[in-house]
Parts: sequence; structure tokens; C-alpha cells
Amino acid sequence: MNQGTTRQFHCPRCRKPVAWEGNPWRPFCSEKCRLVDLGRWAQEEYVIAGEKVSEEESDNNN
Repeated sequence: MNQGTTRQFHCPRCRKPVAWEGNPWRPFCSEKCRLVDLGRWAQEEYVIAGEKVSEEESDNNN
């Protein structure tokens, strides 16, 4: 890879091509995309695969 080239990638939310270097919201293209993604995690639209843990078990591990 040439030193003069900027690494490009696609925003995981809107798929817009964006530069990696100098991007304060990476891997997103903007603060809006970053906040929309965070909101989806908060609304539990995204989940990580695995077994459900009961609240009781979770409390016992703290």
C-alpha cells in the first residue's frame, strides 16, 4: 500500500464510503450514524449470540 493513499471502508450503518484516517466517528461516517447504531443496541435490536443468563445468575456473578 502506498503511503500517500488513504484507507477507505464503508460505514456499517449506511454503507457510505469513508476514509479511516482522521475520522473521529470511525468506523461510522458521521456522528448521526454512530448514534443511530448506539440507539439500536440500547433498544436491543442487536444481540450477541449466546445462552440467556437469568438476572439472578447475573447478580450472583457481581
